[in-house]
Amino acid sequence: MYAVDSPTTPAPPQQTPPARTVLRRRRRSRNEARVPWLLSLPTLLILAAMLAYPLFRMIELSFQNMRLRELITDATPPWVGFEQYTKALTDSVFWGVVGRTAAFTVVSVTLSVLLGLGIALLMRRVHSKVRLFMMIAMMFVWALPQLVAAQAFRWLTDSDFGVLNYLIDKIPGVDFANHSWFVNPWEGWAVITTLVVWAGIPFLAISLSAGLTQVPKELLEAATVDGASAWQALRNITLPILKPLLTIVTTLSAIWNFGLFTQNWALRDGHPEPVYQTLATYSYTQAFGQSRYSYGSAISVITVLLMLGVMVFYIRQMFKIGEVD
Repeated sequence: MYAVDSPTTPAPPQQTPPARTVLRRRRRSRNEARVPWLLSLPTLLILAAMLAYPLFRMIELSFQNMRLRELITDATPPWVGFEQYTKALTDSVFWGVVGRTAAFTVVSVTLSVLLGLGIALLMRRVHSKVRLFMMIAMMFVWALPQLVAAQAFRWLTDSDFGVLNYLIDKIPGVDFANHSWFVNPWEGWAVITTLVVWAGIPFLAISLSAGLTQVPKELLEAATVDGASAWQALRNITLPILKPLLTIVTTLSAIWNFGLFTQNWALRDGHPEPVYQTLATYSYTQAFGQSRYSYGSAISVITVLLMLGVMVFYIRQMFKIGEVD
């Protein structure tokens, strides 16, 4: 007897979905893409209502030549076009302030994020009661007004009655009596940076500590069993999972620190020297200290444009995370 091969049953042809189904799916994907914008619309409208007129007025002033005479007489300032912008962009002092602000932002944000991440990792390893105490202490620091914190640091570093000078002066061979921390710009900026980092760590540490709860313990345990070191587990498992959150908190810190005003203004008693000027204090000093209102407005507009790129990046990251979730 010969075996008879059974004929192979052909696979059923794949049916193409009807055009109506395809259109329905496309419409659904477009609606899902609109959801983040619709949810953000109330907040955007409120911000526009609160900021629209001040922003419009600032831009209008930047194209005029508003002086003290026009302010007192309520006369219409003459239009000068881009003269104020040309004056700012060709001024070496202005670019020095921009470079100083950018350098401070990079240094302070880097230190804040690294220390915040380190404290967040530490909080995951300590006892729950110790973790609760750390969170309460950091919340008190976060709730402290910037002006109050700046005044506290001003007292700590006071040349006559500062606690910091008193403690350092107790070190054998060190004479720190009546030492002024703001004569040397490096020391002065170290004090300002320390204040900003100290005030920013609570937000970063608590946010990143919450993000660490999303790291599966099974992955870390498996990596440990496979012989991975703590650094390898952090680099290959923890940080990739935390990357979206790290991007958001880093961007927020950059936006906040780039607009530094209160800390250096209060530490220098409302009269920051040129070496301690940032874009925020420089525009304020030019507008209200020297009655160059249009020039100060132009500097403010340039500052907004510089920050706009960072803000757009932050918003895009927020929407990307929303799409992933």
